[in-house]
Amino acid sequence: MGRFEGTDRYIATDDLKVAVNAAVALERPLLIKGEPGTGKTVLAYEIAKAFDAPLITWHVKSTTKAHNGLYEYDAVSRLRDSQLGDERVHDVRNYLKKGKLWEAFTAPVRPVLLIDEIDKADIEFPNDLLQELDRMEFYVQETDETIRADIRPIVIITSNNEKELPDAFLRRCFFHFIRFPDAETLAAIVEVHFPGVKPRLVAEALRTFYEIRDTPGLKKKPSTSELLDWLKLLLVEDIDAETLREKAPNKLIPPLHGALLKNEQDVHLFERLAFLNRREGGRPGG
Repeated sequence: MGRFEGTDRYIATDDLKVAVNAAVALERPLLIKGEPGTGKTVLAYEIAKAFDAPLITWHVKSTTKAHNGLYEYDAVSRLRDSQLGDERVHDVRNYLKKGKLWEAFTAPVRPVLLIDEIDKADIEFPNDLLQELDRMEFYVQETDETIRADIRPIVIITSNNEKELPDAFLRRCFFHFIRFPDAETLAAIVEVHFPGVKPRLVAEALRTFYEIRDTPGLKKKPSTSELLDWLKLLLVEDIDAETLREKAPNKLIPPLHGALLKNEQDVHLFERLAFLNRREGGRPGG
């Protein structure tokens, strides 16, 4: 298997490339943390693309339990079929639903397994997966068999840092924190998504974007994906760099700001700052 160097649709920093390749070489899960919108989930898709591997995704919810990733036994359906005299009832395998780990362990070629937003689940969820992820096997009580991975999948685990993960779990992972990209990296990401886009517009949009992110008191900072949405709207509406550059006190909120500011508290914050800065002019953070 080769090395991950990013893809034509994903700009990977040098430290991220090192982290991915180290986790692959060590055959340990790669735990990716970072604020929402920094490309944690997309990374798994791009790793699968780079290694030409199938991707198996397990999106974790607050109600998700570790056994959901192994298998689920539908005892109710089996009881019903037994009452109806269905021949399927004689084989318990007909009532086992394979989980994402089972799929990954038995894949014919080495897959990429994404366990997405692990911190959404109960705190015991990571601990309950320790043995399975470490040994790459689990026991099926209903069939008295052990499901074992002949080829260890590449495991990518993402977290938004909503809660601390157990130390025992962290020790078994290779960790990487995705920092929010600097202006140069973000400009390269924009170029990937909008090849040949007007450089003056991009420069002004990035300046405005970072000013918004740096505004004190902002509840939710806009992310990379929101910047891309905003730029797309600016292009559709044919808004030029000069419009973004306006420093009039009543122009503190940029055009089409609904792509960047996602709650009323942040909109009200900019409205209050506009009121306070009418005599001084300039955007907050500028």
